[in-house]
Amino acid sequence: MEQARKTRRRDFDMMQQYLRHRFLFEELVKRDFKKKYKRTVLGMAWSLLSPLLMLLVMKLVFTQFFGRTMEHYTIYLFCGNLVFSYFNESTSQGMTSLVNNAAIFTKVNIPKYLFLFSKNVQTLINFSLTLCIFFVFCGLDHILFTWKFLLLLYPVCLLVLFNIGVGLILSALYVFFRDIQYLWGIFTQILLYASAIFYTIDHYDYTVQCLFLVNPIYLFIRYFRKIVIDGAIPTVWFHLLMAADVLAVLGLGCWMYKKYNTRFLYYV
Repeated sequence: MEQARKTRRRDFDMMQQYLRHRFLFEELVKRDFKKKYKRTVLGMAWSLLSPLLMLLVMKLVFTQFFGRTMEHYTIYLFCGNLVFSYFNESTSQGMTSLVNNAAIFTKVNIPKYLFLFSKNVQTLINFSLTLCIFFVFCGLDHILFTWKFLLLLYPVCLLVLFNIGVGLILSALYVFFRDIQYLWGIFTQILLYASAIFYTIDHYDYTVQCLFLVNPIYLFIRYFRKIVIDGAIPTVWFHLLMAADVLAVLGLGCWMYKKYNTRFLYYV
């Protein structure tokens, strides 16, 4: 009972903080959008063109090697590219959210996670627009839309929380170790090839296939493919595995922000 009261109290305090700084949060989101597309001719259209161009390149390059015998290979690629691009953009931008806004929180006492959240709102909007294009491609590829598509809300919601968790960890580390930016760039390149975006793992033995389940990004991609291409619902344990990954990362990120909250001021 005591733990439940503390949890409710903490949630209530966070809600009060958000309401108190709501105007600032909205202005941060607007600023991030304006800054990203400043002096560009196409503006937000780049949010749609970028993943589509990447999809086109992948299709041209990898179809000859992996897609000749695979049904709906374009959608197979799109599922992987959709999830990975959102993850990469959200975490890469979130990593510098604290340092880039040091001039604000060193002078004004505001929750530091608001800067990360504003970045995540921006990338979430971009992801939502790309998701609409994805459904258009599904229709063009003669994929039947069923009620199971509603279950995609589960991986989408978890992916948002996962990105926030990774962003909390990276932005905290970046304050103390600027080298993390280069290490993360290398890691995401490795992750690109380790997430089975353009190839299938069916020809690997069972042990190797199980190793892919250690990769949370692969879990999100596989969930999309199960629903959209296979028309099947992943097992209960698969749902629990995804949730466990998200809770672990989000919990670690929140702990780091709480532990180093005051120390951020001395290193930015």
